[in-house]
This record gives sequence, C-alpha cells and structure tokens, in this order.
Amino acid sequence: MGYKVAVVGATGNVGREMLQILAEREFPVSEVVALASERSIGSEISFGDDDLRVQDLAKFDFTGTDIVLSSAGAKVSAQFAPKAAAAGAVVIDNTSHFRMDPDVPLVVPEVNPEAIAGYKKKGIIANPNCSTIQMVVALKPLHDLARIRRVVVSTYQSVSGAGKEAMDELFTQTRAIYVNDPVEKKQFTKQIAFNVIPHIDVFMDDGTTKEEWKMTVETKKILDPSIKVTATCVRVPVFIAHSEAINVEFENPISADEARAALRRAKGVSLIDHQADEGYVTPVEAAGDDLVFVSRLREDFTVENGLNLWVVSDNLRKGAALNAVQIAERLIKDHLAKK
Repeated sequence: MGYKVAVVGATGNVGREMLQILAEREFPVSEVVALASERSIGSEISFGDDDLRVQDLAKFDFTGTDIVLSSAGAKVSAQFAPKAAAAGAVVIDNTSHFRMDPDVPLVVPEVNPEAIAGYKKKGIIANPNCSTIQMVVALKPLHDLARIRRVVVSTYQSVSGAGKEAMDELFTQTRAIYVNDPVEKKQFTKQIAFNVIPHIDVFMDDGTTKEEWKMTVETKKILDPSIKVTATCVRVPVFIAHSEAINVEFENPISADEARAALRRAKGVSLIDHQADEGYVTPVEAAGDDLVFVSRLREDFTVENGLNLWVVSDNLRKGAALNAVQIAERLIKDHLAKK
C-alpha cells in the first residue's frame, strides 16, 4: 500500500527537489499533493513523468494525509505544521522553526535514526540545517572511533541555500559585470558575484550569525551535547553545493589512516582523498549527487589528536530534500508500515 504525501512549498528550490527525489527513489505513494502559496495556485510542477497542479496551502485539508514534507519557511511551518499533525499526518519540516524544540526530534538518518521515534510527541520531525547535515554525516564515524572534543568549521555555502532569487542574483550580477552594467544587490548584503560574504542569516548579540549558531546547537542535539563547535559561515559565488573546511580535536588518538578506514565504511559518505591534482571533490562534482564527499583528510600536528578534512555536498539534496525523504523512508519502515 502507498502513502498520501503532501509537499509544502512545492514550487521552491527544495520543494522541487523533494518531488524529484520522491520519484527517483520510487517512494511508495498512493497520492502526491503539491502545496504552495496563493500566487502559485493552478501552476503545474513535475513529479516523475506526471505533472501536479499546485493547490492552495491555506485551504488544504490534511485529513487522510500520511506524511507532509515541508519547506516553505519558518513562519509558514509554525502555522501549518501543527495543523497537519493534528489532522493525523507526520510532518517532516525543513525549516528552522522546530529544530531546537525538545519535543521534536532533529534527525539525520545516517547519524541518529533512533531519534525518529520521538515524532509521536508532536507529530513533527525536524530536518537540520544544510550545513549541519553534511558535517555530522562526515563526523559521526570519526566520533564513534575516537570521540570528538571540539570542532572548528569554516563554510563556503552556495547561493542556492538562500533560494531561487539568490541564484538569480548571482547570475544577473555576473552578467552585469561582464557587460559593464550596474551591479544591483537585493538578496545579499554585498555583491556576491566574484566575491565572498562572511554573513549568513541575522547577527546575534554575541557577534555570531544565526547560521553559525545553528551549526553549534544542532550538532550538539544530533551528535553529542558535549562537543564544542565554533563556526564561521560564508556565502560564496557558487550555485549549488556547500563546502566546509573542518578542524577536529578528539579525546582519543586517531590517525589519518584510521579515519579514512572509518569513512570508507560509513553510510552516505564517499572518501575521495588523493594528494594529487584533482584528487579531491569540489562543488561542481558534488552538485546533483546524494553523497557527502570527504577530501583533504590529514592530521593536524598543532593539537593533540587533531584532524583536518574538507567536506562537500549538494545542499539542495542531502542538505535538505534528500535528508527529508530519507527520514520519511525510515519513518515508514520503523513506525508507519502499512499491512
């Protein structure tokens, strides 16, 4: 038997990826409903070989819906996720609104699948931030091996993480520079074309940005509350796929070779680590792929039990849509299986 699945925010970058991945992975659906705001009503969106007509989220009755995949913004989720859960659906939410709610599990299936069982408290499962997801997938096998004490991470995040309008801005600014037109900025605080911006999300009182705060608190909730995390999050002129330079200190000794062996065994990870030209992965290769790629793995001799690694993944897929679908797959396997 199949499941009725509703995709909230279906016309956005992540919503479209969700529909594509549901079709690619042959998710057992009986019906798929595409939901969006009023301005998208009646438009069509692809689901495999079919086209779905977008329906009005504000007027949709979630009764009879089994699973909701939501990626329409925190304010929208705050309003509609509880409504969908009250109607009997399990909501897998890709926004920041529920992530730190103690009654809502924050899940990366390769890292803490057992947490999914907590959905019964509110009927909601939170999908972590894109930059957090790829980092904890890479760190989990290393933490199991030697216990992580501290993480220092610098991110190089693509513009797709800020939405379709941000991708359009990178394109139009780049074109404007080449044809000597004025460069206009609307989505970013500074020019993004041929530039990098050390500012993602709003600034907090202590000087960190909310994106940096997310990486810290989410890693603790997902992986281990004792891990210390400090992050610097940077937007770069790349369309798709985030990169991260990660420095890790461990409680116990761990060699680069031991780390490589653990990563080779890890689910969802691809180790591409050759000390040679092109022996590493960049966003261009990671875009469109489902894996978290680890490269440039080496020991850090400036600290006791230290490693450096380079981690790259498609932020729209594993960093958002794919992770949500994988949660749904595990949910039905362990908790919602229909007879």
